[in-house]
Amino acid sequence: MGLLSGFLGHGASVDPAELERRLDGVLIDGEEPRLAFKLIRDFFVFTQWRLILVNIQGMTGSRVDYDSIPYRSITRFSVETAGTFDLDSELKIWISGHMNPIEKTLNKGSDIRGIQRALASGILR
Repeated sequence: MGLLSGFLGHGASVDPAELERRLDGVLIDGEEPRLAFKLIRDFFVFTQWRLILVNIQGMTGSRVDYDSIPYRSITRFSVETAGTFDLDSELKIWISGHMNPIEKTLNKGSDIRGIQRALASGILR
């Protein structure tokens, strides 16, 4: 799997070996992670065709939820940056056919602009 040499993230870069292990069996032939963001334990992975939200659950992290969203299904998204007293940012992604958005809380210091650019690149191309 051809991983990008420079991954962006919150606090630390995404460990390519961990990302490769987590995405083993998830990616299809020819699909490559183009950009990945780590938020505490979870990942946002942008490929050329979809956004994969990897939610690591439980104390051991052995339970993992993969949310796969093709870019063509995303109708809009919203990013609310952190403020002086509100330390968290909010990301909302609306999917066609669903009334309520997928909501993610991003810690202060997360690369919100990078996530926003990656979403826009996937959706608008």
